[in-house]
Amino acid sequence: MLDDTLKTQLKAYLERVTQPFEIVASLNDSDSSREMAGLLQDVVAQSDKITLRTDGEDARKPSFSLNRIGYNMGVRFAAIPMGHEFTSLVLALLWVGGHPPKVEPAVIEQIRGLDGEFNFEVYMSLSCHNCPEVVQALNLMAVLNPKVRVVTIDGALYQDEVNARQIMAVPSIFLNGENFGSGRMGVEEILAKIDTGAAARDAATLSAKAPYDMLIVGGGPAGAAAAVYAARKGIRTGVAAERFGGQVNDTLGIENFISVTQTDGPKLVAAMQAHVKSYDVDIMNLQRADKLIPASEPGGLIGVQMSSGAVLQARSVILSTGARWRNVNVPGEEQYKNKGVAYCPHCDGPLFKGKRVAVIGGGNSGVEAAIDLAGLVAQVTLLEFGEALRADAVLVNKLKSLPNVTIHTNAQTTEITGDGQKVNGLRYTDRTSSASHLIELEGVFVQIGLVPNTEWLQGTLELSRHGEIVVDARGATNLPGVFAAGDATTVPFKQIIIATGDGAKAALSAFDHLMRLPVVPAQPVVASVSV
Repeated sequence: MLDDTLKTQLKAYLERVTQPFEIVASLNDSDSSREMAGLLQDVVAQSDKITLRTDGEDARKPSFSLNRIGYNMGVRFAAIPMGHEFTSLVLALLWVGGHPPKVEPAVIEQIRGLDGEFNFEVYMSLSCHNCPEVVQALNLMAVLNPKVRVVTIDGALYQDEVNARQIMAVPSIFLNGENFGSGRMGVEEILAKIDTGAAARDAATLSAKAPYDMLIVGGGPAGAAAAVYAARKGIRTGVAAERFGGQVNDTLGIENFISVTQTDGPKLVAAMQAHVKSYDVDIMNLQRADKLIPASEPGGLIGVQMSSGAVLQARSVILSTGARWRNVNVPGEEQYKNKGVAYCPHCDGPLFKGKRVAVIGGGNSGVEAAIDLAGLVAQVTLLEFGEALRADAVLVNKLKSLPNVTIHTNAQTTEITGDGQKVNGLRYTDRTSSASHLIELEGVFVQIGLVPNTEWLQGTLELSRHGEIVVDARGATNLPGVFAAGDATTVPFKQIIIATGDGAKAALSAFDHLMRLPVVPAQPVVASVSV
């Protein structure tokens, strides 16, 4: 099952196991059971501290659990965890085997303090690059707290369950039989949803923090670069991010980040975060900015109020809140989101195997999505609002060569239809003839660009008609001491490498601003409260 290279790497990792444990497999006479048995035999052959039993009686066959001898750890895979999930398997083996996880002590304490019964089921696909973070977070929680149990289920392997639960996007998480959430989630995000007192504790902790010299709002490429440049100046630096890494977390192949021939979003985010953490930077994750409070006098403190109610203060602020996928904003889109309406073809494509799908958008993202999906689904229909596809010629030529792809230009999507439970069609208008058409299908992938995350700034500083933060050549906004960088700004060409340079520029500009500030006694920032 495993090639010699993987066996050698796995053997090296498993040398870190300190506590003996067993793998208990529940198998039947299916091909997938034989494949799972082969994988598990290869695993146990790499360590004398792991034993394999094949007498498991779990209802899901094939599946296997990891247990310390005499103790049920609550970690189960109803999957053959290869592809993106092989790392999840290796980490689970190490944690169950006693190797300490690389997690902040406060997070470990919070996991161990959870009270209740938490039975998680997470549906994933082996091609999903967002799924491993969820799987690894839940496995970690199960290892650290006996009240948490998790089973990781390959949607392609258990198609009947996927259909019964009408799962059309991964990762999809169920807690105690009820829908818990979908999409990429780290351990801190999951904890925030189940530990109801965490938000109030965090708000009090944040508000008590001393003012920063430079506060960066947003943790994508621009925010990470700004943090590194600020910290290298030796000033007190903080980063408040709703999700460190931002949309890069959801990006698959990256081949134009100069000096890095090829990588993917999660790997790049991990490298960025490690670089920022190598300096004395206060990273505050899962913090959504809600309001910008300008300084009351020149050189005074600027405030940023978070959605939790906490207020952070700083002598200078860099806004790098990035952008998100743009919605089509037609009837049915919101209703059927994750029920046939999807935004990540790499993650959710395998769930539509053999079905009919549409891709909305004829730029590079849309055409790449259509090409990717064409190898999985029965039929792809691509709809472009304009007169011609806007993607690179090499991509367009590849798309047109595929036999199961239909292209409609001058096509305005007007409705995504469904049966109340899931998508069953898409309606569009031909902009040349005004004729309306209905396409019967099971999935719609939206690929029409980005919208800046700046709604919270309306009425506070200058925004363009597209909602972008207006900046000058130095990254300065119209508010003294407030700078901005990256995809949330008017800077043209939304690219990762441009955002990193933009963040560095904004940090240097903000530092230059700080050097020229008069010395003003610190005054507390008070959020306005409506009575």
